[in-house]
This record gives sequence, structure tokens and C-alpha cells, in this order.
Amino acid sequence: MNEDILINITPQETRVALVLQGAVQELHIERTLTRGLAGNVYLGKVVRVLPGMQSAFIDIGLERAAFLHVADIWEARPHDGQNVAPTAIEKLLFDGQVLTVQVIKDPIGTKGARLSTQISIAGRMLVYLPQDNHIGISQKIEKEADRDILRSRLQSLLPPEEKGGYIVRTMAEEASDVDLKADVDYLRKTWSAILTGARTKPATSLLYQDLNLAQRVLRDFVHDATATIQVDSRENYVNLVDFAKAYTPTELPILQHYTGERPLFDLYGFEEEILRALGRRVDLKSGGYLIVDQTEAMTTIDVNTGGFVGGRNFADTIFKTNLEAAHAIARQLRLRNLGGIIILDFIDMDNAEHKSAVLAELKKTLSRDRTKVSVSGFSALGLVEMTRKRTRESLAHILCEPCPACAGKGQVKTSRTICYEILRELLREAKQFNPREFRILASQEVIDLFLEEESQHLALLGDFIGKRISLQVESTYHQEQYDVILM
Repeated sequence: MNEDILINITPQETRVALVLQGAVQELHIERTLTRGLAGNVYLGKVVRVLPGMQSAFIDIGLERAAFLHVADIWEARPHDGQNVAPTAIEKLLFDGQVLTVQVIKDPIGTKGARLSTQISIAGRMLVYLPQDNHIGISQKIEKEADRDILRSRLQSLLPPEEKGGYIVRTMAEEASDVDLKADVDYLRKTWSAILTGARTKPATSLLYQDLNLAQRVLRDFVHDATATIQVDSRENYVNLVDFAKAYTPTELPILQHYTGERPLFDLYGFEEEILRALGRRVDLKSGGYLIVDQTEAMTTIDVNTGGFVGGRNFADTIFKTNLEAAHAIARQLRLRNLGGIIILDFIDMDNAEHKSAVLAELKKTLSRDRTKVSVSGFSALGLVEMTRKRTRESLAHILCEPCPACAGKGQVKTSRTICYEILRELLREAKQFNPREFRILASQEVIDLFLEEESQHLALLGDFIGKRISLQVESTYHQEQYDVILM
């Protein structure tokens, strides 16, 4: 089945939707002010070593100190299968020490970023491990003969004095020697720049930053089933074309500039899809529904039959609802980017064959997930326990914040999220109408943000649409409430 990728870019944020058969399967959001840190390389300074936890806090110039565990400290070890116990952290690090570290997990909630001293730099077809000395092959390339051929091809392209190891990604299977050599040169040049920065820059400096979201789409998201990549910004489309020419030339034919009158996400109804992904209830086509509850400790998903009575008997109704729910659950996990421990409460089934079929269907639909997932069977309580690797903040954590009116039991969209919705609404209205002026009526928090941190984005939009934009505080409006008045 063909997959389409939609990229909506504004000065304040980039949004990417992966679409399969007209339905969005994944949504990625990267905001300019809060861009993810995973993959960044810093010159860190040890703040405190904790022998009891075999960990250390590292200052990398962020608000909160980052966390380094002894298991993530690189040490040269033999590759002969021997299990060598790691050295105690107090023998490896000391307070005030400066070392090169890489963020392997973004800060989440109250937790600081997680670090590693083993640096890895991702390219299009290869991952460079400058401190290692072996060539690994992606586990998705299963045939041993293919693995040996790829290893030999890469070794023949490396210079004799090569120091460092590589992991060969699945995309390398179809790559030419010229493409592989270009990837090697790019990765070596990047590492050389990091080494130079580590020698010349002060502690807590940023040495290397990963690609932005739009560029990572071309590097990581595209595969054989990708039909089109549509970008709604002319300037960024040109930048992506230049990037593709240098690193992903095979993607140029499917890279398109969207020039339609309606906003790209409006065209496919994804703004409404985002709203549904922030709600607790997910309706199924059969009349059943899911209830999704996300907490800091875990996520629970409860399956209910609702108004579905289409089966020949009650057991058949339950079975069909659970099968449909398995597909919906897999999609919601990707769409909401839910991670950590996840408990699935399917409707109770007495038939063992039905249980096996539902579990098999769940694992099948989860197999398309690009994030690592582990699923156990039904527990004694009839629950399915699973884990999904946490790689970035969930959709709700990006777009929402705890509601001050209900003591944190619920959540409302942040004032910045409302600002960006208003900016999109202004652009949408400007394409349809030609008023003398637009007036924004919103809460004090939203207006304050437009007058301060978001003033530049508002001014840029005003210049772009060629209309005056005025602001008015409505004291009776809550944070999510606003109106755009045409004057």
C-alpha cells in the first residue's frame, strides 16, 4: 500500500503527517523554540558522580543537568562474545571532568536528557561509530549472504587508515558504491568537525546538531512504498530539493511543492484528526470505542462494545470488536506517540482461539511501527501488557499542559498552541476574504504571548497577507477560546 508524506512548515513549527489510504498514521511536530535534542553532541562537564547509582549528572548547557549511566559510557571491549563487567563509574569520571557526550533520549517531564559517551552519527545509508572498529549490518537484512556482500562492499570503499566502525542500514541494499562512498565522506567530515570543536570550544558547547524534522523525513521516513512527499512552503521545498540532490537523489521525483489554495492539512482533514488524537475516546466504525488514559507511569487503553450488536451472538460481537480495536490501538500508539508501559484491556473473551487471533492481529498491525515494540500475551487478569520505546514527547505533552482549573486532573492546550492555531486561522481567512483589518479576540495569556515572544511571527504573517492585525483581550475567554474578526 502506498504511503504519502505531508510536510506543513511555518516559521514557528514543522508538522509531518504520514498518510496511508487517506488516514494519518503518524504525526510528528517540531517547534522552533523546543527542537528535540536527541542526536546532538555536546562538550559536557561532570557536575556530580553518584557511585551508589553508578551514574553521573552532566552539565551540557541546558536548564536541567543531563544523566549518564555507567552502561552508557563507552569502553573498548572485545567482540568475541565475552561478557566483561563495566568499570565502576567513580573510576571513570570525576567532578569537573570535561567529556564529549551525545543525547540519546530527550528530556521528558521532570527528567533531564539521557547521555552516552559512545558517539554515533547517522547518514542516509550508514551510521558511523567513530570509537568502534567493526562493521555491523542491520538486523532487518536477514540473509547472511546479503550481509556478507554489503560488509565486503563497504570495506572495499574505506581508506586504509580508516579508524571507526559502521552500521549498514537497510537502505544500503539498493545503494551504489558511489552513494556509499559519499555517505562515508560526509560522516567522516562531520566527525572531524566535532573533534575540532571539542579541542577549541569551552565546556557545555554544542558540537553537532542533528538534521531538522523536514530533512530527517527524507533521510529516515521514506521507503519503497512512499508515493509522494508534499511540502507546502516554497522556500523550504527548494531547501529540501537541494538536500535531496546531495544526500537522497532517488527521492527527487516524489518530492512535490503543494500549491493549492486550501491549507495542506485542511485538505485532508488532519486538523480534526489532531483534535481527536488529544481526546480520551476513540470511536470505532462498528460502534465500539476505546478509552485512552495517559499518565506519567503508564498508558491504559480500554475497549468497549458501545452500540455494536452486529454479531450472530455476544461472543462473536466481542471478538469482532476486539479485532477492530487491535488495528485502532496500533494506529493510536503511533499517532499519539505513546511510549513506556501500555496496558490493553480488551473485552473479556472465553474462547482461547479468539484470544490468540486478537493477539496475532495486534502484533501484525504493530509490526509496521518504526519504534521498538514488545508485546506479552494475555495475563491472568485478561490484560495485554506491552512496551513501546519512548523516543520523544507524546503528542499530548507537546500540544497541551495540565489544566489549572481542575488541579492538574485534565489538560488544556498551551497558549502557544492557541497562538499558532490563530496564525493558521488568519492565513486561512486571508485566502478567502479581503477585509481592511483582522482583529484577534483572545485571553490575556494568548494576547501577552503575541505581544512578546510571538510578536515576530505575527508581524511576519501581517506582512505576508498585507493586512493590519490588531489584538484585543477578552477577560471572559478561557485560554483555548478565541475569535478572529474581519473588520
